[in-house]
Amino acid sequence: MPEPLMTYLVIPLAKIVVILLVLILGAAYLTFFERKVLAYIQIRVGPNRVGPRGWLQAIADALKLLVKEDLTPARSEKFVFLLAPVLIIVPALLVFSVIPFGPTDIWRLTDVNVALLFVLGVSSVGIYGIILGGWSSNNKYSLMGGLRSAAQLISYEVPMGFAVVTVVVMAGSLSLVRIVEVQRELGVWFFLPGIVALFVYFVCGVAETNRNPFDLPEAESELVGGFHTEYSGMKWAFFFLGEYANMIVISSMATVLFFGGWLPPFPNLLAPLWASPVLAWVPPPFWFLAKVAAFIFLYMWFRGTFPRYRFDQLMGLGWKVLLPVSLANLMVVALGVLLVGGPR
Repeated sequence: MPEPLMTYLVIPLAKIVVILLVLILGAAYLTFFERKVLAYIQIRVGPNRVGPRGWLQAIADALKLLVKEDLTPARSEKFVFLLAPVLIIVPALLVFSVIPFGPTDIWRLTDVNVALLFVLGVSSVGIYGIILGGWSSNNKYSLMGGLRSAAQLISYEVPMGFAVVTVVVMAGSLSLVRIVEVQRELGVWFFLPGIVALFVYFVCGVAETNRNPFDLPEAESELVGGFHTEYSGMKWAFFFLGEYANMIVISSMATVLFFGGWLPPFPNLLAPLWASPVLAWVPPPFWFLAKVAAFIFLYMWFRGTFPRYRFDQLMGLGWKVLLPVSLANLMVVALGVLLVGGPR
């Protein structure tokens, strides 16, 4: 096989297949892990019937959804109704084309010099799936869920953008690979000088993924199921596959922007330790996945701990607290970078 064909077609296609399979299987099993975590928090057993200790429950749920009757409301906008789940899942998966899992090309699909803009632009398309799904269902509960999601996105996208710009100012680059490399060169993860930006980013990320305590677009006590009330079968599954994929996106970006990506803990201080024969075999993606898993656990912990915000509290937190805090933090960080001479 010619080398250009192997380099530019076969290897990228193989990476795409691996990434998609891992993401889809991982999102499916996140539902199982979340049910287990919530069960431990609430002193219950959780799923334990299908397979050893319940480990095949996610497979059973997927098979159930595959054979479940797929209904479409008679008076819905059918094309838009079918399109909405696609608009949720496709952007969530597409983002992973630029997220680096390791320092070499084998651990990433591509390195784009404006990868951060790509992530922000593509991930924001998913909101259209929620809005169109709520509107096309011809259901008042679904419409209210879609409108809530639109208002929520507008409220939290701006402070999240300021938090991300804070990292760009410190790193001097929009490349995700370069952002990690700058943290390695400086010997410090950006969460230390950017602790406020990390807090703002993760709170906004929880809100944008419609997770507790910001799950107003699908509040079952108020809107039955919210924007996905009329969905069933695999279309319903796509909404939740997209939700868990977006959780992985937010966690992966937090890892890259604030926690050194694939770098081991304290890479400069503990360099002899990580170079020792005992730990030298640990691949860089292990550290990346461990950090992502920690953020995903926070998502599940929030769901089992915090009560849901009222909608006016949700909007007030975004506009009156997070927006001015993120803007003031950006100004302080920019001044600090200017005083120390800018990123290396």
